[in-house]
Amino acid sequence: MTVALSVLDLAHIGDGETAADSFTASVDMAQRAERWGYHRIWYAEHHNMPTIASSATSVLIGHVAAQTSSIRLGAGGIMLPNHSPLTIAEQFGTLETLFPGRIDLGLGRAPGSDQRTMRALRRDPTSADSFPQDVLELQGYLAGESRVAGVNATPGYGTNVPLYVLGSSMFGAQLAALLGLPYAFASHFAPDALEAATSHYRKEFKPSAQLSEPYVIAGVNVIAADTTDYAEEQLLEAKRYRAGRMLAQGRKLSTEEIDALLASPAGRQVQSMARYSAVGTPDEVDEYLDGFAKQAQADELMIVSSAVDRTAWLRSLELLADVRGLGS
Repeated sequence: MTVALSVLDLAHIGDGETAADSFTASVDMAQRAERWGYHRIWYAEHHNMPTIASSATSVLIGHVAAQTSSIRLGAGGIMLPNHSPLTIAEQFGTLETLFPGRIDLGLGRAPGSDQRTMRALRRDPTSADSFPQDVLELQGYLAGESRVAGVNATPGYGTNVPLYVLGSSMFGAQLAALLGLPYAFASHFAPDALEAATSHYRKEFKPSAQLSEPYVIAGVNVIAADTTDYAEEQLLEAKRYRAGRMLAQGRKLSTEEIDALLASPAGRQVQSMARYSAVGTPDEVDEYLDGFAKQAQADELMIVSSAVDRTAWLRSLELLADVRGLGS
């Protein structure tokens, strides 16, 4: 299938690593992904998470953009209720001015954090209620058609940075369709509403100045390896890591204890988050992605490599690029 392949980089800080190590790894991966032929790389805004280094998302995008030359880079996404639309317009207008034609701006309405962190961000609990209006205000700044009299984004004015609505429910699908914006569904960790949301989006889509036809991006977990057994081992390690992070409540658990957690009702819920996962040899992954793209009605797949080992992560992306013929 002619479906674009892109990468979501979670800017992971591994055991014994620092944020600086994570940034070095992100640059290395982006340079490789550019050579291998991936379409774009996105980074997500998360806060107060000791294993994720992409909290200052626009700064990280600029750092990577300065050390690559052609691959598109963007936010997947900026949690807009954490910010004023003017601030984000200025940040991404600056990025687009420095790296023209390479910058994307995906927008979400979740906090990207817990309740305490939300308060530390000075975010009002009702901020998400104004998300549709904030998207329109931001769009106005970037288009040079400000909705706030006497206020313009500099840089930002007239840069028309493309916007994407992110979501994992019907709300995002409805908003993206109404505004005529591309829709990115977080099916790599929130799979339940995928088909209903993308179907609704395509059915109700209204053309806009940015987009004439609906455009769907769907997230999918991928671990490609030279053997199926090794890919399955990496998947198990990834599930153990996620369960330890989400369910251990700060305790250091043995492998046996984490496996027991995975077998519990809470653990099965964690495992269900990875429902859409392509795991195996390159040919097996390739076949899975074709089927998933049809199921999701996707124009583009956002690849999330859940492999904990960084070498396996890079090898997975390389194998996938080769079997899909991305660089040819």
